This record gives sequence, structure tokens and C-alpha cells, in this order.
Amino acid sequence: MRTAPKTDYYELLGVPRKAAAKDIRTAFRKLARKYHPDLNPGDKASEEKFKQVQEAYDVLSDAKKRQMYDQHGFYSEQGAGMPGAEPGEGPGGVHFDFGGFDFGGGAGPGAGAGGGSSFRDLFSQFFRGGGAGEGAAPGRGPGGDLEYQLEIEFGDAVRGAVKKLSVVRLDGCAHCHGTGAIGTAQTCPACSGSGMMQQAAGRMRFNVACSRCGGAGKLHNACKSCGGEGRIRRTETIDVRIPAGVAGGSRVRVPGKGNAGTMGAPAGDLYLRVEVRAHPVFERHGNDLHVLLPVTVAEATLGAKIEVPTIDGRSIVRIPPGTNSGQRLRLREKGVPSARGGARGDQYVEVQVVVPKPTDERVRTLMKELESLAPEDPRKELFAKSGV
Repeated sequence: MRTAPKTDYYELLGVPRKAAAKDIRTAFRKLARKYHPDLNPGDKASEEKFKQVQEAYDVLSDAKKRQMYDQHGFYSEQGAGMPGAEPGEGPGGVHFDFGGFDFGGGAGPGAGAGGGSSFRDLFSQFFRGGGAGEGAAPGRGPGGDLEYQLEIEFGDAVRGAVKKLSVVRLDGCAHCHGTGAIGTAQTCPACSGSGMMQQAAGRMRFNVACSRCGGAGKLHNACKSCGGEGRIRRTETIDVRIPAGVAGGSRVRVPGKGNAGTMGAPAGDLYLRVEVRAHPVFERHGNDLHVLLPVTVAEATLGAKIEVPTIDGRSIVRIPPGTNSGQRLRLREKGVPSARGGARGDQYVEVQVVVPKPTDERVRTLMKELESLAPEDPRKELFAKSGV
């Protein structure tokens, strides 16, 4: 049965439960002046009231103490239990034995085995569940992911490839099968197999997980091969499939090739950040490819059918008569395959007219004849639009 609290700290100070720290401090100073023993000599009631006010202010003026008080009702000097629990029982079935509240670090008359521990240190240990000491079996947990950078050729990114990669990862220990322990477990001598140990702060006592066995109650002989971790760092060479159409800067996931988990938990994944080397001819924009195609003056003027390189080999592109430099022609679905299974990109061919060098006299003569036959001013429209 739970014991009712003797006094409500908020009622004692005359402030609401949502009062600000400033209001609590003001109320305390007012009451402290009223009941101070120096101002009420020989008045035992005032002295007792002053002690209660001081106790209330010590709790409510500290944010962490106040939070615990609001949540659990840590204010009784006779061991009142927390709301929703039997006397001396805290969250998760952890047993408390309250014999008053000494929030300092000194060991009072009611201090137990850990009387020198502070309230803050013990509660921080309680809320994190205690640490596993030497001989405790490692907890079960998934392995972490790994990330490597992989540089590949342009053709491998476009067509896809299988690459061999050496990675350093934590793998399950073959000697202990990932458990970190060998042989038969023994009863922990520190807690006698209970998995719990009693500690105290001042007159406040409660049980926490045994720091020797981590609360398991058993001690294991650590595997010498892995030092009790259950995992060994080693270098592994794996085959990595690069999907066709992968772009530079993207990540390729290799499932189960990250660090191994503990106690048989699944391994993490390996992520490869892909960097693609530039190609001397093809320039990629998304899934489209761009190529510069040099043509002669005659081909550009008269039109022609010309071979052009593609990632599938050579293809024929038709140059219309009167094509100028910079004009782009499209080859449908000659670009990069989609890494996500969508439509394939296109290839754009940009025409670059190559003018012959006038080193031969016959070439000079022919160009002059061409100019006389077609005396067109190519800049006429430019000036007409500019208005100058």
C-alpha cells in the first residue's frame, strides 16, 4: 500500500504547479523571512515551518529535481511510492527504498553500500540501465552501415559492370559464432546471480543493474579470438554489380555487407558513392548524351550522310543541306539507359563546320568564285534586329 505524502511542496510555497522559477524564488524569500528562526526565537513551529519551506525550495528550484517531483512525487520522508507503483517500486520493476531525501553527495546515517555516491550519479546510472562489465555477454544489436567511394569508367557507368572491391568490415567471429563468449556461463559473484545490486545516495537506497554482469546474472568467458566482442575486423573482397545508367554522385547499396551485428543480429549495408571519370567524346546531361560532330563546308552546304559515334557503336546521321555550325540533330534512344528502368535517353549531335585553311591557291580561287556566285550578307539580319 502506498503512503500518502505529508506535504505538497507547491501548496507549502503557495504557488501553482506551473509557476515560473522566478515566482517560486519570490515566494520562498517571502516565507523564509517570515519563518526564519532568527526572527522567531524560541518558536519551534516557525523553525519547523522554515525547514519545510527550505526543503520545498531545494526541490522546486532545481529543474531536474522538480521534473522528478512532478513526475514521480519524490517528496515523502517516509518512503512514499511513485504514482502507479507499489511502495519502493520504480519504472520497469526497479525497487526503491526511500529513507528520506539527502540530495547531497555525503553519506548520512542511512547510507548503504554506496553511501559515497551522489544522487545525480546514481540516477544517471539507473536511467541508462547500468553498464555491462567484464565478463558480461554483449547485447544483441544490428551492425552499422559502411560507405566507400568507387571511381569507375564512363563506359561502365553507362553499360553496367561487375567490379571487385576490397572492404574492411567487422565480420562475425567464427570461433564463438558471434556470441563473444565460449564455454559455460557462471553465476556472477558480484550479484549472486540476481543481476541487481543495491546502491544508495544519502538515505536514499535503490537497486540497479549489476555493473559486473550487466544485469544478466551470469558471467561468460570472453572469446580470445575476438576479445569478447563477437566480431573480428577483416578485409573482404566482394563483387559489386554496378547497374547500367548509374550517374556520378549516386549511391549503390550492397545489402548485408556492412559491419556484422552482435549476437546474431543482422549486418548493416555497404553503400558505394560512385564517381564517374569523364569521357573525351561523350558529355552526359541526365540520361542524354551530347557529341560535337565536325563536318566540311561541302557537307554542310550540300548535305550528307555521316557516321557518328554512339555508345552502341557507329550510327548514320543525315546532315540537311545548308546546315550551320551549332545546329543540333537528335538520335532517338541512343543515350544512357535509365538506372531506374525508365525510358532510355537520346543522343544530340551538334554540327561543327570546319572551314578549310586558305593555304592552297586553288582553294582561295574557289572561295572567291563562291562568294561572287552567292553574294549573301550573313550579318544583314543581325543589324536589322539590333536597330543600329
